[in-house]
Amino acid sequence: MRHRSLLAGCAAVALSLAAPALAQTAAVPTSAEPTANAPWAGVHAPATANAFTYSDMIVANRLGDPQVSPDGKRVVYSVTTTDVAANGRKSALFVLDLAGGEPQRLAISDDGASTARWGSDGRLYFLSGKSGSSQVWSVGPDLTTPVQVTDLPLDVNAYRISPDAANVAVSLSVYPDCADLACTVDRARSVSERKTTAQIYDRMFVRHWDTWADGTQNHLFVAPTAGGDAVWVTKGFDGDTPSKPFGDEGEFTFTPDSQGLVFSARRAGRTEPWSTNFDLYQVSIAAPGQLTNLTEANKAWDTGPVFSPDGKTLAYRAMARPGFEADQYGVFLRDVATGQTRRIAGDWDRSADSLQWSADGRSVYVTAGDVGQTRLFQIDVARGSVLPLTGPGHVSAFGQTSSGFVFAQDTLTRPSELFFKTWRGREMPRRLTNVNPQLDAKSFGEAEQFNFPGWNDETVHAYVIKPAGYEEGKKYPVAFLIHGGPQGSFGNAWSYRWNPMTYAGAGYAVVMVDFHGSTGYGQAFTDSISQHWGDRPLEDLQKGWTAAQQRYPFLDGTNACALGASYGGYMINWIAGNWPDAFKCAVNHDGVFDTFAMGHETEELWFTEWENGGTPWENPQGYQAFNPANHVQNWKTPTLVVQGDRDFRIPTAQGLATFTALQRRGVESRLVFFPNENHWVLRPANSLQWHNEVFGWLDRHLDAPK
Repeated sequence: MRHRSLLAGCAAVALSLAAPALAQTAAVPTSAEPTANAPWAGVHAPATANAFTYSDMIVANRLGDPQVSPDGKRVVYSVTTTDVAANGRKSALFVLDLAGGEPQRLAISDDGASTARWGSDGRLYFLSGKSGSSQVWSVGPDLTTPVQVTDLPLDVNAYRISPDAANVAVSLSVYPDCADLACTVDRARSVSERKTTAQIYDRMFVRHWDTWADGTQNHLFVAPTAGGDAVWVTKGFDGDTPSKPFGDEGEFTFTPDSQGLVFSARRAGRTEPWSTNFDLYQVSIAAPGQLTNLTEANKAWDTGPVFSPDGKTLAYRAMARPGFEADQYGVFLRDVATGQTRRIAGDWDRSADSLQWSADGRSVYVTAGDVGQTRLFQIDVARGSVLPLTGPGHVSAFGQTSSGFVFAQDTLTRPSELFFKTWRGREMPRRLTNVNPQLDAKSFGEAEQFNFPGWNDETVHAYVIKPAGYEEGKKYPVAFLIHGGPQGSFGNAWSYRWNPMTYAGAGYAVVMVDFHGSTGYGQAFTDSISQHWGDRPLEDLQKGWTAAQQRYPFLDGTNACALGASYGGYMINWIAGNWPDAFKCAVNHDGVFDTFAMGHETEELWFTEWENGGTPWENPQGYQAFNPANHVQNWKTPTLVVQGDRDFRIPTAQGLATFTALQRRGVESRLVFFPNENHWVLRPANSLQWHNEVFGWLDRHLDAPK
């Protein structure tokens, strides 16, 4: 009953109109049928009494952002808890002594604390809104008695402490043409008080991800940690740092002498929506606004600057091809004195996701996707040799100690926990935390990775997952999950949105294919999907589905539903017109309906222009070659359509067009519309309703195991 009352207050609308009569099926034991234009009221029953369910997933605690102290003795990390009834989440900071003992919650969390960072002075810095706005605070080594470090008239979005701990760099959202912070405050107040509501634009971005442009940009300021005025070091620069919408302090760093900054940014101008030319700039605190472009020769993406321990070398990650967001990130080293730059491990066919120097400066550590895993790797700076340091699973963060490293890792069957491993690398990692003890007694599906010859007879990898409570000899209904990106992966990792174990816990087998275009299998494999959205990946999905059924007899190939989001939603529409007899039902979340229209509707134009070989007017045939809108005449699969109205990546018109085509064709269909969600469904109550709707759709159309 708690779930039913929550759904009544969810900010979503579910619509379904008359369509062909429902097939008579013996559904998996589940929720009641919904009434027309009403939310699905029931909650899916688990496959077994202790099976892991989506309700378990939504309320699971979320560990993140581990930070090892300078002496290597302690680690601070965050844990976020979810309250579905309150439709919210709260985060708290914890500290753990690496020599042993239980984690301790920090009292500074009572007033709100996040983004903890250690300073070389032994103090712990963090962001808190306890003063009425987001500011930098700190506590001493005993981690008590917080002291306010910044007192700025604007919220601090991101920050970094200088190597000598004497300064703090902060990112603030300002009007770039203002002379000072007071001007931004006054203008923001004036905008909020005006009677008119029109928003005027003379250049793009007009909107980005889920936010309309308001004329402000993220700029960097430097202030003394002991108190004093902030210096606007990027004044006069036309661009954001960190970048919007997902940038953080990993895009800027202090110079080794603490007297300057190096940051990654893209000049906005009129070309921002179709440019990936992020450069590294250096600026002195004593000469604000006087920027030096360190990577001007590279017209593609440069980011993640990190100085070596001796301060003589700047390491960073860079792409080679302008306009291609999924290009390989190589690791580059720049001699600070001479400016000479070289790439290391150039023959390593993986893309570096993060970057740290070793304490002795002889190696760098990076994370990278690798055949369905995300591992931590060590790269020898002199030789360029690459050594994997972690095994199966998804490493999301790591920090170093003198004897080893602390890392956060999740898997298909467990959210992120902290582990410790020595540099010797021969022993199994030692688990440090257990932030979700309630999951210890839960039953998960058994996952297995397999491969098969796909497009061009090249090896393609996939996962199959048995349902929880699997019984030999039975045939099970299947959830066929298609990942987004399209340059992405469904691998050995946890998700709080598309979690395959929730389907296994509901009694479904799961198949996930990392088709051509997926990441972690080499750059050529990733490249192969561009301008081939509808042929090569579809061939992989078809061959993978056949191979899975041949290899795993418990899969009921006549009793399956295909589900996907973003590019996965595009593929749902493409399958509907080009493989229409494959599945009994489909779920399309924020998927592309009309690729030609997307070339004008989306915000990050570099993406559609790269993927389709130019602009819509330069290469219209590229946009039409694999356009789902051109195959609607073949649609007949019952389809659930989900759309967030704040999704500016794949705008609402695309979801409405999908639903319109289905309805006009007389295909059984249902629209679930979230006015206050973006490309993802993030609010707890909405997440619950999303899962109720999706699993209810599967229940309606798929037969029980037999």
